[in-house]
Amino acid sequence: MNHRALVVIPAFNEAETIREVVVRAMRHADVCVVDDASTDETGEIVAGIPGAHTVRHERNTHIATGILDGMRFAASRGYSRVVTMDAGLSHDPDEIPSLLAPEDADVVLGVRTRVENVPVSRRILSRMGTLVVNRIAAGSVWRGVGLSDATSGYRAYSDRALECLLASPVRSRAFAFHLEALSILHRAGMRIVEVPIEYRFTNSSLSGRVVREAISVGAQLWKENVFGSTPPGVGKGRR
Repeated sequence: MNHRALVVIPAFNEAETIREVVVRAMRHADVCVVDDASTDETGEIVAGIPGAHTVRHERNTHIATGILDGMRFAASRGYSRVVTMDAGLSHDPDEIPSLLAPEDADVVLGVRTRVENVPVSRRILSRMGTLVVNRIAAGSVWRGVGLSDATSGYRAYSDRALECLLASPVRSRAFAFHLEALSILHRAGMRIVEVPIEYRFTNSSLSGRVVREAISVGAQLWKENVFGSTPPGVGKGRR
C-alpha cells in the first residue's frame, strides 16, 4: 500500500457500491470519502470500514467541492499524491497503482481506452470537452496540447498540483471541474502524462443544468485564454 497517497472519492447516495469501492481502493492507498450530504446509508457504511476517512457535507455541493475538500484533507494530513475516482465502480480500483506509477508527473490522467456500456451521447460530450480543453490550454483556436481524454475523472495529482488548484479560483461546481482543472494546471506549467484505463459506464449525474454549466464555464475560459491574454505569472504548460 502507498501510504503517501490518498484516494479521494466524492459520493452522493452510493450505498450500493461504496463498500466495494473503498475496500478495494484501500488495498493500494489510504481512502477518504467525501459524503456529499447523502440521504441513504453511504455515510454509515463508510464509517463502519476500519481505516477509511470521511469528510461529511451537510448540504449537496456536487463534484467540484467534493474533490477540492478531499484535496484540502489530503494537504492537511501531509499526503503527497491524491487519486480521484468515481464511487459507482465506473473506475476499477485495481488500476490505482498505474496512476501512481509515474512519480515525476504532476497530473496522471486516466485515458479510457477500454470502455463498456458508454452511451453515444456521453462519447460525444467527452470528445467535445477534450477538443475545447485542448484549445483553451494551448490558448489557440487551431492547435491543442495533445490531451486524449480531458473529461476523465480518474486521475492522480501531485502535491504541487494540489497546491495550485487549491490556490486558484475555480468556477465549476459539477462536470466542468475536470475540464477547468486541466486548463489551470497545464497553463501553470504542470507536467501531465496519460495512462490507459478501463471505464464501465454505470450511472450518470449529468443533467441539462450540469451540461449548461459546463458550456458556460468553457465559454468563459475560451474567452479569457484563447481570445484574451495569458494572466501574468502563468507559464506555458508542458507534457
